[in-house]
Amino acid sequence: MPKGKPWRKEEEVKLKRLISKGVTLEIIAAKLGKSEGAIRAKARKLGLEVVKKVPRKFSTTSLKIPKELPSVEEALKILAGALKAAAGPGLDKVEVQRLQVVATLARTYKEILADYVNYREIEKELVKWRVRYEELARKKR
Repeated sequence: MPKGKPWRKEEEVKLKRLISKGVTLEIIAAKLGKSEGAIRAKARKLGLEVVKKVPRKFSTTSLKIPKELPSVEEALKILAGALKAAAGPGLDKVEVQRLQVVATLARTYKEILADYVNYREIEKELVKWRVRYEELARKKR
């Protein structure tokens, strides 16, 4: 005898659609509000294979460092995209967490970039004063 609530026809249709799109087991379970075991069992009964969560191959040591810094405008566009996605319906926990990371990184980037730009301006000013000082020193001799 099956445990839990019986599957409605709409849930089966949604399950089939999500599996056909290659959505992972974890995300399907979250979207349908069912356990991963229930999703696996139903998929098996329907003759479908669910994509298991693939371990990520990302590490900070493999980051590609850009040659040019993204502008504040580019960072804002990324943040605006995350904001638009966050306002959409049906986000699961993983998607919300990713969007939170994007927002945090964009905010941090903006702060660091502002400091960097400020330091570059100070550096230009120092170079200008050094040149003036050297000119005055030469005139005094």
